[in-house]
Amino acid sequence: MEGRPVRESASELSEFALPIYANTLGNLLGGRIMHLVDLAAATAAMRHARRPVVTASVDRMTFLHPIRIGELVILKASVNRVFRTSMEVGVKVFVEDLETGEVRHTNSSYLTFVALSPGGKPCEIPPVIPETETEKRRWREAGQRRAQRLEVRRRAIEKERLEQQGGGQAL
Repeated sequence: MEGRPVRESASELSEFALPIYANTLGNLLGGRIMHLVDLAAATAAMRHARRPVVTASVDRMTFLHPIRIGELVILKASVNRVFRTSMEVGVKVFVEDLETGEVRHTNSSYLTFVALSPGGKPCEIPPVIPETETEKRRWREAGQRRAQRLEVRRRAIEKERLEQQGGGQAL
């Protein structure tokens, strides 16, 4: 299966922070930002896989700066690495004050997507080809993050198994 360069699937999404999505402090709701992150990442994942994808996991999301209502939210997403049927997509979120031109990085996140066959089963996808030094670094680091994710998943499955044996409730 022939690979595809990172640049072919990169996506950018921009949206105004509207009052309908404000919290009581007048900032964009964190949940709205998470929604936009998922959309930007899914776009990059689908562009790469050329098929439907589903979100399998989201790494932690730390909010560095609030996004005020009226500012422009800019999300940039790209596929960092492919692991047979799944892929890691990185998303960087920026906010632009259109009156001053100031742009700030507000948060970053990594999401894992699984590509689906027409029957809804996970299916193999082409590898991603990193070309720049930054893309190559992200490719290497994605492998390290995947190993951590798999270990966390293994522990969670083991914990669930033990709780089911003991009749306890998982929290």
